[in-house]
Amino acid sequence: MARRPLPRILSTGSAQIARSRELARAQLTRSRELARTASDSASDVLHPLITITRGLRRLASAGRRKWSDTPKDKRGPLLFLVASVILVVALVPYGPLLAVITLMAAAAWQGRDREPATPEGPDESQTERLRSLYEALVPYFSAADDPAPLYTHGGEWEKAFPEYEFDGTSRINSLLVRYPAYFTDGEAQARARIEYLLTAKSGRGREYHFAWDEEGNELTVSALAPLPTDIAAQRFVTAPGETVLGFTDPTRVQRTLPLTHGEEQRDVPPVVWRTGIRSTEPHLLAVGQPGSGTSTLLRSIALQALQHGDVVIVEGGGTGEYACLTGRDGVLAVECGLAGVLASVEWAATETERRLIAVNRARQAGNPPPEDTKRPLWILLDRPTAFSHLAAADDRKDPQSLLQVPLRHGRAANVTVVVAEQWDALDALSDAVRQHTRARVVLGPATAEQLQAALGAPPHTTPVADVPAGRGYARLGTGPVHRLQVPATPDPYDDATSDAHRQAVLELLPPRTTPVEAESLGTLESLGTLEKAYQEPEPVPAEAVVAETS
Repeated sequence: MARRPLPRILSTGSAQIARSRELARAQLTRSRELARTASDSASDVLHPLITITRGLRRLASAGRRKWSDTPKDKRGPLLFLVASVILVVALVPYGPLLAVITLMAAAAWQGRDREPATPEGPDESQTERLRSLYEALVPYFSAADDPAPLYTHGGEWEKAFPEYEFDGTSRINSLLVRYPAYFTDGEAQARARIEYLLTAKSGRGREYHFAWDEEGNELTVSALAPLPTDIAAQRFVTAPGETVLGFTDPTRVQRTLPLTHGEEQRDVPPVVWRTGIRSTEPHLLAVGQPGSGTSTLLRSIALQALQHGDVVIVEGGGTGEYACLTGRDGVLAVECGLAGVLASVEWAATETERRLIAVNRARQAGNPPPEDTKRPLWILLDRPTAFSHLAAADDRKDPQSLLQVPLRHGRAANVTVVVAEQWDALDALSDAVRQHTRARVVLGPATAEQLQAALGAPPHTTPVADVPAGRGYARLGTGPVHRLQVPATPDPYDDATSDAHRQAVLELLPPRTTPVEAESLGTLESLGTLEKAYQEPEPVPAEAVVAETS
């Protein structure tokens, strides 16, 4: 049986529809181009009329201001003088024509564009800076067998730097660098050399952001503005389980927080660390030099954690940085002695196991988790390696070995561990601490090698030598590296603290609880039992035994 051909309307309908759409799109594009051309031509033709109209409006405004500024007793003579001038001009031959010409000339002069003409291209000093930067890049972006080199000594720097911008001091603010395709932009060492050179030639003392476009063989260099250092501790608008580590650049995050700075309100992009059961980075490690702001970071985290959870603080510095939190509601312990630290950390490990067992039993029974397992527990350790040396000298257990259970199972038990340590003792941290703390913060000055080792990835900005306290970098897991400025959270009992920052911290502290009484201890019963176990036993007096004689 022969097949009948399909109707022509079915075989060619889709092609006709597509062709009609293309024609409609082409007509729309052509009409837009015609409208744009007509508007440009009309603006060019009517430009003199627009200028004269603007000048007449300015002259009328000037006359109105002159009339309002004239005293009332002098307005009559002024009006008579103007009428006399108009009468004389009307009686003079060709007077009205000359008056109209004069008025139009004055209006054209007043209606001209008064904005100063921006000079095209860089000035002499800026050109010299770009030329020297071009010459410095020649050894890195040139090859002997390149038939048409983009970078040659004495070559044209305009082709290599198509876009540039300078600040008020003639220093480079942004720069687009083109480089040949054979440059090894995929190697970290090659990138580091170029970034160091551009930083040195563009002006030291500033941080620069480098955006490499491997597909287009382009490098965008941008000078970053310094992060604000005047943001004090305050209640941040966050959800439960979110902790604000600090603030960063607006181009790196897609969220802002409303902050209060005195009487000023402003929105600042934060670095938010999410903890809890669904967190991918449940624990944090902060590294820095003395005075870099690691203790400030821990105080800021503690004040935010006390809104919804309990906190155990271990201080290895022995300077009383956390004395303001002693006895506060939700602060289970602030320990600075070896016996108390061992008791607190072992209690935290036992509490983690208890929560895991309770949650597992509830899930097996088909019930929701108990309420006492939902409240977050935070373990904050400042310089825990100091107790490792004391424990080894006293032949006791290392407190870091007791952190293995909270670190490994803390996410399921709603337990979070935060460790702050200095660079010189970083090697003394246990493998469990370094393995399970996937959220990293580096504060203070650091080299590129130190940042690479601590964060796991190099930052896209150049670190500077002189930075304020609380300034550094943060990386959450495998995410990008952010610039970070920790909010000012100083010790309120320190005499060097300003009154504004002291008052801001005191307002965030929870109220004090009644110490020692049994009804207020609650979850600290087991902690007290463990602490007594580490104390030396008191001597028991022995009673005298009288020998009986037979």
